[in-house]
Amino acid sequence: MMLKRGLSRQILLAMSFMTVAAGVLVFFGTYLAFTILFYFSPWSDETDSWLTAFDFMVLSGLILVALVVAAFTSIRLARRILAPLESLAISARRIKDGDLSARANPGDHSLGETALLVEDFNAMAQRLQDMAADMTLWNATIAHELRTPLTILKGRLQGMIDGLFEPDERSLNALVLQVDSLARLVEDLRTVTLADSGHLDLRIEPVRLKDEIERLARVIEPELQAEGFELRLRLADIHVPVDAMRIRQVLLALITNARRYARRGVIEVSLKVERDMTILQVADEGPGLDSDLASSAFEPFRRGSQSGSLEKGGNGLGLSVVRAIVEAHGGKVRYAPSAKGGALFEISLGKPAA
Repeated sequence: MMLKRGLSRQILLAMSFMTVAAGVLVFFGTYLAFTILFYFSPWSDETDSWLTAFDFMVLSGLILVALVVAAFTSIRLARRILAPLESLAISARRIKDGDLSARANPGDHSLGETALLVEDFNAMAQRLQDMAADMTLWNATIAHELRTPLTILKGRLQGMIDGLFEPDERSLNALVLQVDSLARLVEDLRTVTLADSGHLDLRIEPVRLKDEIERLARVIEPELQAEGFELRLRLADIHVPVDAMRIRQVLLALITNARRYARRGVIEVSLKVERDMTILQVADEGPGLDSDLASSAFEPFRRGSQSGSLEKGGNGLGLSVVRAIVEAHGGKVRYAPSAKGGALFEISLGKPAA
């Protein structure tokens, strides 16, 4: 109520002052104009050129009427302005106290700026509510993802302490795998979080991307062949301003995704220039993503069904890491069905280096 009383008083005083000032200026301006006119007129000597008591009474009456009109108008205007502002203040107070569902009422939309202010406030409140919901979901999902490897580690180690398991090489390797899983999850979370906050460290420099892809292919190709995959490269010889290590991370994530979930066959990696843009593509031979997940494939912790090629069994962050790194480069990544019915991931990295 203090806000309402204070602002009403300010509006009333301001409009009253403006009314009085305008009345005085109009009166004296008119009087001065007629005085000058009469001074140069033939009958100027017969005209009284100064204010009389009657003139002051007329002026006072006009000012009093103007004040009444100004007060009435300002009160009505104050109510129209203050209704949405008071609603906004109450909603802000509720949000401060933790009620993120609070929304302000814009009231009379004819007051354009006030209505826009309230709409912007409501949009901000909705975004805060969505962020809080996303954070709650993230915390629950991260806790779920961490629980499985930690439970296995605890059970195995407790079993070794109790003498149920022998600490042989096989058991220790299994524990190392669980630790690796935890390390990947933590690193993926770190990458996505840094990218979303705009703090992902990139070392951008012109890179001959063909060499980087071929170097990665030589490392992973033996494992792919052992599992029945053929890695096929179609690479244009271009230089692109990127962080080479991060692009290798992106490419490895996409190839690993195809290796885990695609049918045995060809995984094709292509690098080309289209419409003055550098295009990097990874395609497999199927079965591709489920139709209901294709639009949200790059969201964190999204997994496909057993028939899809979207990170079932992974930590659900691989494709979101891809998106985060690509967007940190100023590029875009999209999914589309491949020509052979599989998954096609296309990355646009901007203009090649001159």
